[in-house]
Amino acid sequence: MTDTTTHPRRLAPDDLVLRPNETLLVVVDLQERLLAAMPEADRERVVRNATRLVTGVSMLDVPVLYTEQYPRGLGPTVGEVATALRNANAAKVEKVEFDACRNADFGALLERHRDRRSIVLAGVEAHVCVHQTARSLVGAGHVVHVVADAACSRDPRNARIAEGLWAAAGALVSCTETVLFDLVGVGSGETFKAISRLVR
Repeated sequence: MTDTTTHPRRLAPDDLVLRPNETLLVVVDLQERLLAAMPEADRERVVRNATRLVTGVSMLDVPVLYTEQYPRGLGPTVGEVATALRNANAAKVEKVEFDACRNADFGALLERHRDRRSIVLAGVEAHVCVHQTARSLVGAGHVVHVVADAACSRDPRNARIAEGLWAAAGALVSCTETVLFDLVGVGSGETFKAISRLVR
């Protein structure tokens, strides 16, 4: 009898390292009306950490893409994150697909950054758009680092379930400081000092 069970692929230790010249940040649907439906503490944490991520990776010349789900109905990206995205010269994709990889414009931007094997992923909702996008990115051969402290769902139980789904799909469950300090790589220099100030 053939075993048709899908198992997450094994990654070599070197595959887990985030390098600025191989990394892309994707921020999913951090929009005003979506975030308004999230628990207040989770919303504040996600906005704070997503802003840190965007600001920090831009110091390291890591490109940033972001999506907005049906912005006419769900509004624009929330102010603090939107400001950081503008400062980072991030590219925006409007979509209706839960899985951003099913959107042609998003796919075209990914192709433009095809040298970026590692993808850092943050946003909402953790168990829907973030999960489906992470699953497809892994399937396309990317090493995906989903930033758990920069993702949430309306129901915190769904966000906890999402972490297991990400891992089962072969993504790495990470956090803001892990991503930023992995990209910096050394505990000295001006960039390290700037990132340290950012996460205090």
